[in-house]
Amino acid sequence: MSVYKRPGETTYSYRFQYRGRRFSGQTDKGNRREAEAYEADIRRQAETSVQPIAAPLTVTTAASRYWNEHGKHLKMAGDLFRYFGWLERHLGKGKRLAAITDSEVAHLVATRRADRVSNATVNRSVIEPLRMICKRAELVWKLPAPAIDWKRHRMAEAQEVVREASVVEETALFATIRPDYAPVLAFALVSGCRLSEIVELTWPQVEWFADQMKITGKGDRTRTIPITAAMGEILKSVHGHDPLHVFTYEAMKTRDGRVKGERYPITKSGLKTTWRRMRAASGVKGLRFHDLRHTAATRLLRSTGNLRLAQMLLGHSDISTTQRYAHVQMDDLRAGMERAATRSGTESGAEAKTARDARKAKGYNDE
Repeated sequence: MSVYKRPGETTYSYRFQYRGRRFSGQTDKGNRREAEAYEADIRRQAETSVQPIAAPLTVTTAASRYWNEHGKHLKMAGDLFRYFGWLERHLGKGKRLAAITDSEVAHLVATRRADRVSNATVNRSVIEPLRMICKRAELVWKLPAPAIDWKRHRMAEAQEVVREASVVEETALFATIRPDYAPVLAFALVSGCRLSEIVELTWPQVEWFADQMKITGKGDRTRTIPITAAMGEILKSVHGHDPLHVFTYEAMKTRDGRVKGERYPITKSGLKTTWRRMRAASGVKGLRFHDLRHTAATRLLRSTGNLRLAQMLLGHSDISTTQRYAHVQMDDLRAGMERAATRSGTESGAEAKTARDARKAKGYNDE
């Protein structure tokens, strides 16, 4: 028997496979023997009909099935697991998926907004996880799903502001950063990679002979970017620190299984903490780590004037996403026009004075 308790749960869940098909869900039994009997009944039904339980699909069962079939394989698996737990707690484990109403979804949104999180967080942690479960139930499992007007519940998200690090800010950051994290900062500024892409970068992704690397980004989409001379120097400086992971840090103390002086792969939480401390020490205000990605794209666009190149660097599937960087070209155009106007005004003034002097020499008076 394969019944078990999920962390924090008081009742048993079941999980098994029959003829290549996975079966999993909640038994709603707190006694192991009763849970095993419940699972045995599920197995008998599977052997006779190769169908999941005839019982109505609950939010808990649907979330568990989605997780086993698809969710745990996603890059956002850790976050998704927490989102599912939040939905189960607020909808109730016994809540039938097909019985969810627009009113209940609106209440979920209001509850999450009360946590004072951004609209994007509400969409990402409430609307999207629930919508994914419902869509899979309808399109893949061919089971009843609620008719929810998802667009009506989705919160309007503010357009991301493109913030570029100035040379002064960049100098201040490098002056305060730990030496073992300096290559990470330098790589972010020249590669345009996201924090997660940098943390998860491994040596097999680095193709030395082709002078390029494979970057896996959002939605597990992979893009290829060239290894520039600057990027090559950064990679060479960290080569040999770890057989798999490109970027590592040096343990400052011996604790939690780590040995002082030894190197270990950087983590998202560790990099975020180091970034916050470094930024505070540098005196730089309002600059996020993600703004280093904006900085790389902005500098590329400013030097080339080619929006398509910025799109390729960032891995945007739609050029409209990259369009937010068009302000760079507009700013440069404005600056150029201002310089031209200044020169034109100066030259016109000089020419006018020369003309007046010539007229006076001939005896004409313009007064």
